[in-house]
Amino acid sequence: MAGTAAGPGDSFSGQVVLVTGSSSGIGAAVARRFAGAGATVVVNSSRSAEAGRAVTSELAGATYVQADVSDEDQARRLVDEVVDRCGRLDVLVNNAGTTEVIPHHDLRAAGPDVWRRIFDVNVIGTWQVTVVAVPHLQRSGHGQVINVSSVAGERPTGSSIPYACSKAAVSHMTRLLANVLGPSVRVNAVAPGLVDTPWTADWDVVRAFVTSQAPLQRTATPDDVAEVIISLARSEYVTGEVVLIDGGLHLR
Repeated sequence: MAGTAAGPGDSFSGQVVLVTGSSSGIGAAVARRFAGAGATVVVNSSRSAEAGRAVTSELAGATYVQADVSDEDQARRLVDEVVDRCGRLDVLVNNAGTTEVIPHHDLRAAGPDVWRRIFDVNVIGTWQVTVVAVPHLQRSGHGQVINVSSVAGERPTGSSIPYACSKAAVSHMTRLLANVLGPSVRVNAVAPGLVDTPWTADWDVVRAFVTSQAPLQRTATPDDVAEVIISLARSEYVTGEVVLIDGGLHLR
């Protein structure tokens, strides 16, 4: 069980952090970063249990819970297990997400089934976990939610129109929740551009475009995103923000 919570300054010792979708990529980097700052981290994935447990084994005091956030009962069980095992919940990072690569002009390929599948995870899943977590975050004394949105939710880009719209919903959900949950819970989001993860390993054309056009002339790493997330977690007077992490590509 976690001990008495410390303030979100240089250390998260005593705090419990749940990172959904953290068996690889951004989520795994976020889990490692919080664990390195002293937090008790709960790793989660919906399917890749072996990878999730491998990440967990790297982190002192971490635990793993398999759950699909798009399923209401599993989302509730996820948060319940975190609190049962760790005694509290201080930070929720909603990173679990999915997509499907569909050219934006191919409207027929983006059928209702695609929209439902993407929204079930990215929007409804984020909502379900957050709603169950809120009472625990409110009791924390400095509870917070950090959502992983996307530059596709802020600009007309992204792997597909359904994906972009789902992330636009996550960004606006962030602002709406921040407005109603303050002062007891802060809610922020990050909106990464192209990040080098297993998902994007073969996105060579997009990677070349970003490298040539972005002022910083490279794509993001998972650690780039994790650094902004933990910085937001430490920023006690910031709420309702959606921080772009795209190497300045939005300027071009």
